[in-house]
Amino acid sequence: MAGRRRGRGSNQQQQQAASQSQKGGPRRALREPAAFAKTTGYESDILHEKLTIAQARRGTPAHRPVRVYADGIFDLFHSGHARALMQAKNVFPNTHLIVGVCSDELTHKFKGYTVMTEDERYDALRHCRYVDEVVRDAPWTLTTEFLQKHKIDFVAHDDIPYTSAGSEDVYKHIKEAGMFVATQRTEGISTSDLITRIVRDYDIYVRRNLQRGYTARELNVGFINEKKYRLQNQVDKMKETVRTVEEKSKHFVYRVEEKSQDLIHKWEEKSREFISNFLELFGPEGAWHVIQERSGRMLQALSPYSSPRGSPSSSPTRRRSVSPDSSPASASASPSSLSPPSSPSSPKRESRSRRKASSKRSAQ
Repeated sequence: MAGRRRGRGSNQQQQQAASQSQKGGPRRALREPAAFAKTTGYESDILHEKLTIAQARRGTPAHRPVRVYADGIFDLFHSGHARALMQAKNVFPNTHLIVGVCSDELTHKFKGYTVMTEDERYDALRHCRYVDEVVRDAPWTLTTEFLQKHKIDFVAHDDIPYTSAGSEDVYKHIKEAGMFVATQRTEGISTSDLITRIVRDYDIYVRRNLQRGYTARELNVGFINEKKYRLQNQVDKMKETVRTVEEKSKHFVYRVEEKSQDLIHKWEEKSREFISNFLELFGPEGAWHVIQERSGRMLQALSPYSSPRGSPSSSPTRRRSVSPDSSPASASASPSSLSPPSSPSSPKRESRSRRKASSKRSAQ
């Protein structure tokens, strides 16, 4: 029972999706590529009556979408193509957009060579979100049989007369039949503009592809031009290397300047701090002088009293020997008349005492 219910539900969902795609509602092409048109044309059980533009803009008929056809080369598919298809998709409230892409044979015959092949152009259109169906090998000029085969209601294109294949405007008969809806061209971009850019900057793109591994034969470049382009690439690399080195050196110098300035500021701060600390320690009122004074006082208090340097007590006393020719009077001189021996550290005092002693002897 559960399997049958799931089967019925899945069938109902498929029917709803099919009906929504027929009515122009949400389609799988938003998640998957658009489908290719059948070679036999559009087949439907619903009667396909002719519509006017007024009826289509009112959203009628309600049982089917309005089938709008837009054709082109679509070489190098770009935003200008996508905008034109977006306008064609939104020209009516309920639209099924069919896009015809001409083959390489017709394009090369009536317009010129293309960059992309026809298969590449087909696939590019399939992945455009506004496209519901793609017609391969579309005709250059629309015929009544082709319009009836694909049940086309209207044809969308820009209003500028398209001169080609010996006709002043290939859409003239469509306009006269009242089946033409105009879209606006996007200025500033076209396939011809893109090709012009490539041709104008040919050397740049050849050098670019050589750098990316393409061979000179693949690029149809001669031996001399290949060497020239490779030399230019080497020169550009050298310039880029020099520019990079200059930028890095400038950055390095700037960082060194910043670091040097920081070091100078720090050195100045440290030098000021060192000087202030030095003055606090060794200045006239500094702590060093206070320590010296206190240590001197402590040494004076702890050390015993000592005679001054060079005093008689510090040197051994020497008795003067009496010469044999000295008189008894001089020998019996009073002790007070004899001067005490002086220390060898004071020669002036010793000479004075000797003079006094000799003067006293002469007086006696």
